[in-house]
Amino acid sequence: MTSLTDADATTPDGYGELRAQLATLTTEAFRPELAEIDRLATAEIARIMNDEDRTVPASVAELLPEISAAIDAIAARMTRGGRLIYAGAGTAGRLGVLDASECPPTFNTDPADVIGLIAGGPSAMVTAVEGAEDSKELAAADLDALGLTAEDTVVGISASGRTPYAIGAVEHARAQGALTIGLSCNADSALGAAAEHPLEVVVGPELLTGSTRLKAGTAQKLVLNMLSTITMIRLGKTYGNLMVDVRASNEKLRARSRRIVSLATGASDAEIEAALAATDGEVKNAILTILGQVDGPTAATLLSASDGHLRAALAAAPRTT
Repeated sequence: MTSLTDADATTPDGYGELRAQLATLTTEAFRPELAEIDRLATAEIARIMNDEDRTVPASVAELLPEISAAIDAIAARMTRGGRLIYAGAGTAGRLGVLDASECPPTFNTDPADVIGLIAGGPSAMVTAVEGAEDSKELAAADLDALGLTAEDTVVGISASGRTPYAIGAVEHARAQGALTIGLSCNADSALGAAAEHPLEVVVGPELLTGSTRLKAGTAQKLVLNMLSTITMIRLGKTYGNLMVDVRASNEKLRARSRRIVSLATGASDAEIEAALAATDGEVKNAILTILGQVDGPTAATLLSASDGHLRAALAAAPRTT
């Protein structure tokens, strides 16, 4: 019988070393108590999986001070014109692309403001691109193609914390003076060590050994939700908990726009329609015309002077009595 050591010796260079690395990762740990999960009833498997998922928010909560510090740093850079760039491979890369792609319709950001990079390019969203995640150089090239600046923020995402593409992105960005964040699900990770802000959400071994699209993926999604959403709140993209920068690109969003104006102002339907007509459908501007008692051009000027912060614009509005 061939031993594992003998097998490693006959594998391609680095394979044995990689196996040893994976064996040390919490996310890759084998759980013998679940070795016969495939023999359980579907309802029981679902219960176990749901119980596993319940632990993820608690793991994220342990990192809230670190997450908050990272968000404040991102917002400061973006206020100065910087961009938020996610970089990852596989599931981690897809989660970054997903979060980035949802910012324009939710917060009316320019698609170039929040960007998701996935190892292997757009086709890797649906088809694995062999070897792409193993290249630090590919990550550096992808960032250079974006014209990376010191005002940008690069978030490397990797459940294991050892993915070369994510580490390479963070190392290259840090060398250029950009803000760097390393989001992983293992403690003392190489990605965390490379980043200025390490965010290591340790969720423990997965239900299926090594399937880090499960708890690790959920943890990453929760943190990415915080990074983008709270950054946008800090940038004035909301008014209270209302998405006042929403882009009305379809019928549902047009209806939502009117509801947001109504919730913010309590105005009648006729007033809302008139305000949106006077502001080319911009929700934030429409709210300002109603609450600030100003016309459309004045609302635009006030918002520009307040860097898009509606509360500041309202405070500066020259109301008549």
